[in-house]
Amino acid sequence: MFRDRQDAARRLADRLQDYRGKNPLVLAIPRGAVPMAKTIAQALQGEFDVVLVRKLRAPYQPELAIGSVDESGWTYLADEAALYGADRDYIETEKQAQLQTIRQRRAQYTPIRAPISPTGRIVIVVDDGLATGATMIAALHGLRAHKPRRLVCAVPVSPPDTLAKVADMADEVVCLETPVYFRAVGQFYADFVQVEDEEVIHLLAA
Repeated sequence: MFRDRQDAARRLADRLQDYRGKNPLVLAIPRGAVPMAKTIAQALQGEFDVVLVRKLRAPYQPELAIGSVDESGWTYLADEAALYGADRDYIETEKQAQLQTIRQRRAQYTPIRAPISPTGRIVIVVDDGLATGATMIAALHGLRAHKPRRLVCAVPVSPPDTLAKVADMADEVVCLETPVYFRAVGQFYADFVQVEDEEVIHLLAA
């Protein structure tokens, strides 16, 4: 469906033109969405930053999200978390591990400035796609506490059921494709090369 993340970003920017010139704050969920958010922010004449959230990994299945945690420590757990063997002790250990990663990334990504405040702003949260939606849910929840004027979720692709869960957390959801058959976000990109920390740091510094 998409050549690469930049192709997806340009298409999303086209769908978000109503916010052009209104100084939106475009926030990326690192790392994959960071180059996308930068492109969208430039197209909309807005500002660009990151929102730091981490998925909570299932026991013995690190690619599977059973929940997520935001920078404040608020935790979202999927209904089926216990089915994958995640008891209370495991969840607390995993949460602390992911919070440590969040702290390290904040120190790496914005070492000489605070995050841009979303309060009173049009905030557009971008990811390169949703699977379980866990990290997007944590991001939207954390941002809502800062009282943005409008909170928008913008993604190129998502399963329909995940999009329905996320829709309750945002004022608006923009999604380009909602395929019923969904295995992984990467299947919808011809080029889905990993975004490294060095590129994130460079984009934020620029």
